[in-house]
Amino acid sequence: MTRQAIIQHTANIINKLPQEKAEEISEFADFVMRRHEDHLLSEGIMKITAESSSFDFLINDEDLYNETDLKEKFNA
Repeated sequence: MTRQAIIQHTANIINKLPQEKAEEISEFADFVMRRHEDHLLSEGIMKITAESSSFDFLINDEDLYNETDLKEKFNA
């Protein structure tokens, strides 16, 4: 089914529903859109962070702690 066909099919169904059910679908569509935008934002932030050289100075930094400093070890 094409995008336009999906939109038309959904619009036809919404037109047949009572007002409160149509509002419920609209609120759900808003929720899905916000979740999609949040996902895109998170992906963009991860991409910028991964490609950034802001923390490159840590590559040559010596390790302050190692495994012998642990008091308790987690065995998964």
